[in-house]
Amino acid sequence: MVRTLLIRGMLAGVLAGLLAFGFAKIFGEPQVDHAIAFEALLDQAHSHKDASPTDASKTAMGNMSMPAAAEPELVSRQTQAGLGLFTGVVVYGAAFGGLFALVFAFAYGRIGSLSPRATAALLAGAAFLALVIVPELKYPANPPAVGNPDTIGERTGLFLVMIIISIAAMVIAASIGRRAAASIGGWNACFVGGAFFIVVIAIAQILLPAVNEVPDGFPAVLLWRFRIASLGIEAILWTTIGLVFGILAEKALTRERWSSAYA
Repeated sequence: MVRTLLIRGMLAGVLAGLLAFGFAKIFGEPQVDHAIAFEALLDQAHSHKDASPTDASKTAMGNMSMPAAAEPELVSRQTQAGLGLFTGVVVYGAAFGGLFALVFAFAYGRIGSLSPRATAALLAGAAFLALVIVPELKYPANPPAVGNPDTIGERTGLFLVMIIISIAAMVIAASIGRRAAASIGGWNACFVGGAFFIVVIAIAQILLPAVNEVPDGFPAVLLWRFRIASLGIEAILWTTIGLVFGILAEKALTRERWSSAYA
């Protein structure tokens, strides 16, 4: 059954990736193009500012005698926004769909008497909260031209630390809530587990260092739209995985129960 659920999870992830690709193509890529254009203008302004009059004259004379050599482009922008984006989002969706199916196989029946659809929806919401919302609150996504290339390793590490803390806090909160349910009831246990999660995340968000590398003059509207598009892509991905996998898992489990009953 785990193999069956894994295949269905990957199929749900592929469908989620296709929908997320469509959203990213329509709403995300235009913001990336605007950010790249801003970055080019910023680099051009810095080069003019740093160049002395003599250097500028030499550059002008050099441009008259021979064309400037363009910096080689390893992957074209067209490929990045097309095939590259499509491949990355679909593979990402399939991978997380498979992982989601494995988590579902472990959690189903252990978090109450929820149906497969309800269990899948609950797990997808928890994944979206732990993997996307919580880390993005501390370290939101940034478009090109935002962020120092020298600190990308540090920023990536901090983002991963926030994800690990978020997942660990959610797992412990769920365990606390399940143990408390027997004595204080399910509803109150949810509040206890939720309060623990919120406190841990609040402490982590305060203690972890902040990262603010938005350059002066970067359009606030562009930054906001890019971050909204990034959240939209993740929301579509996890919503689709949760709903589609819930349907597929319920059919598979129902079929197995019927097979076992008449075996």
